[in-house]
Amino acid sequence: MGVAAALAAALCWTLASGLWRRLPTSLGPAELNLLKNLIALALQVPLLVGSAPTLQLGPTGLLLLSGVLGIALGDSFYFAALRRLGTRRTLTFDAGGPAVTAAAGCLLLAEWPGPRQWLGIALISLAVVVVARQRPMAEAGGDLEAHQRLGVVLALAALLCGGAGALLARAALRTSGLDPWHAATLRLLAATLVLLPLLGRLMTHLRRPRPRPPGRRWLLVLAATLLGTSAGIGLQQLALARLPGGLAVALLATAPVMAVPLAPLEGDRPGVPGVLAALLAVLGVVLVALP
Repeated sequence: MGVAAALAAALCWTLASGLWRRLPTSLGPAELNLLKNLIALALQVPLLVGSAPTLQLGPTGLLLLSGVLGIALGDSFYFAALRRLGTRRTLTFDAGGPAVTAAAGCLLLAEWPGPRQWLGIALISLAVVVVARQRPMAEAGGDLEAHQRLGVVLALAALLCGGAGALLARAALRTSGLDPWHAATLRLLAATLVLLPLLGRLMTHLRRPRPRPPGRRWLLVLAATLLGTSAGIGLQQLALARLPGGLAVALLATAPVMAVPLAPLEGDRPGVPGVLAALLAVLGVVLVALP
């Protein structure tokens, strides 16, 4: 169940990232993050009515902090990087999390993957390196090198925040009986409250006739939110609850591999190195998933 949830979450994030990348909007990354969090909460909270969880101070605090780091900060950095690097490359940087989370899990949670799992993580990380070294997509106008450098910095910031959030969520789920969906909602709530000061600016953008996303734009926002925030985060919590942190994040890191077949839709051509990286990552996933 944990392995299936992690892979399903990776697929949801891959599809959602492609939709966010294609969304024509003037909203800034943090404002877009707040919008998708508000929509996700509106969709998730009614499903949890009548099933109020028993909250413990320690695990609840960890989950709230996890939401601030992983969703409020991490997703804002991620959206900013996505606009500059494209879906495949941003997901590739984001997939660097297995090594960071596994090392932190060893030190803080005493979770030691076996030799086979470490080999799988190494293969996934190698696939990430191969994809990252490929030539980036050309952007029209501006200083391309500076544009790419800023994108890399933002992607690395998203990686660190996301890894810290995942580790805190794992620690909380280990010490509480919270349902993964309740945990996901708590994390979303914390992220939304932190970003709430941007609500006035968000509403100003949405009231303007030109930037307001009509029709097709709102469908893209809704679909991306359902896939990436509601389904993706819920499945991530389930994976973190069923698997050690390092192994869960390794499986969640397969998103850039799933993005390879979708890359041509953005004018990105992975070529032979991209295909080889996908095969390496699939082999890594098999090694990680074996008991």
